[in-house]
Amino acid sequence: MKVRAIIYRTILGLMLLTVLGACIDELDIETFGESDAKGLLVVEAVLSDEVITQKVYLSRSDNRLDLETDTVYNPYIPLGSQPYDSVDWEERARVRLLGNNGTEFLFTEGQSGFYFSNEPFALQMGVDYELEITTSGGTDYTSDPIAVQGTSEVTNLYAERAISNSGVEGVAIYVDSQPTKGSSEYLKYTYDETYEIVAPYWSPSEFVLTDYEPCALPFPTYNLEVVAREIENRVCYNTVSSTTIEQLSMAGNPTGQVSKHMVRFIGKDNFIISNRYSILVQQQVQSPEAFSFYEVLKSFSQSNNPFSQVQPGAIYANVHRSDGSDEHVLGFVEAVGVSEQRLFFNYEDFFPGEELPPYPFVCNPQSTPESHTSYCTSDPAGNPCPLSVIESVNNGLISYFSAYDENLVPNASCPGPYVFVPRICGDCTLMGSNVKPDFWEE
Repeated sequence: MKVRAIIYRTILGLMLLTVLGACIDELDIETFGESDAKGLLVVEAVLSDEVITQKVYLSRSDNRLDLETDTVYNPYIPLGSQPYDSVDWEERARVRLLGNNGTEFLFTEGQSGFYFSNEPFALQMGVDYELEITTSGGTDYTSDPIAVQGTSEVTNLYAERAISNSGVEGVAIYVDSQPTKGSSEYLKYTYDETYEIVAPYWSPSEFVLTDYEPCALPFPTYNLEVVAREIENRVCYNTVSSTTIEQLSMAGNPTGQVSKHMVRFIGKDNFIISNRYSILVQQQVQSPEAFSFYEVLKSFSQSNNPFSQVQPGAIYANVHRSDGSDEHVLGFVEAVGVSEQRLFFNYEDFFPGEELPPYPFVCNPQSTPESHTSYCTSDPAGNPCPLSVIESVNNGLISYFSAYDENLVPNASCPGPYVFVPRICGDCTLMGSNVKPDFWEE
């Protein structure tokens, strides 16, 4: 039995009695799985009261064992040569959102499983909406009615030097907010953090290899040049979205004001704050049902039990078959009122004069011979030296740093005419984009 199938079967069986406090019969844990070749429909959408292109994500549960995600960079393995996790996206569906005030919004698939509204729009408070989905196979699904419950304005987003509960020194990011309209008892926080990356061994020059024939005899033929770089790859930017569930209940608070609620803690040794850092925090006003859904999901994802790896979508959804057929759907569709703010800071703002956090990869300069024996040689001895420069350049593994200097590589066993580093140490585009974001402020 596959790992993911076990998780889906067990979690659904355990949780259908408790999710959202609804009176739902327990699901027989054998009602779906390997016999269901197509998997269960997974519907995920957070629709908001801001005028944006709204998004709906459709996929299928998968009872295959996931491939191991390549999360560890190896400078000696060509990029893209290892497998990555895959998702079974639900393609070619028809998606629309209907309001009880007569409004209708259509969605179009922009990429596999990603459905974007044909035009930007905002949900209106006081209107109930239903999401309707028709799969490519002709099956219709409808969500329970959803509505924006209220709004609460983020009044302040700020950072302070702090020590975590576990004794780690770092930077804590806090939010204050004030309710503005409707009910705002239940809040969820998400964020996008963007950080500047500076390649520590960047050089204004680079290797260019042409006419490379590694199997030529008696020696490989090639043309290797060191030329001025034409692409900016010293300074880059990377944006990462939050993956944790951060919620706050203001039930019982008569004012509804949020004061100094921590949404993010970053240890002082974390590379992402080495240079300049920015975070965009979004506060979402939720419905009680959505809050309960994510609280249950959070309890499983953070608990020390066999189900700790359950992913979003692995519990009962507020979407069902339109014809009333008994089919279980995963995920959740919610309507939220949002408010957000952005914050910038530098490492020295909180740790002046202190050493920056270490670069996350080992960047020892190296030197090896420029060429190598022919791939087609009959010499049984082979080449005792590490990969030659031309082999490494051909595989995209290294960045030029300088002409050979024994002070930079004092222990080189087979030195050559150049000093180089793993490419990720001299080319920031392996970790981010060299295009400065429009919102970036120096």
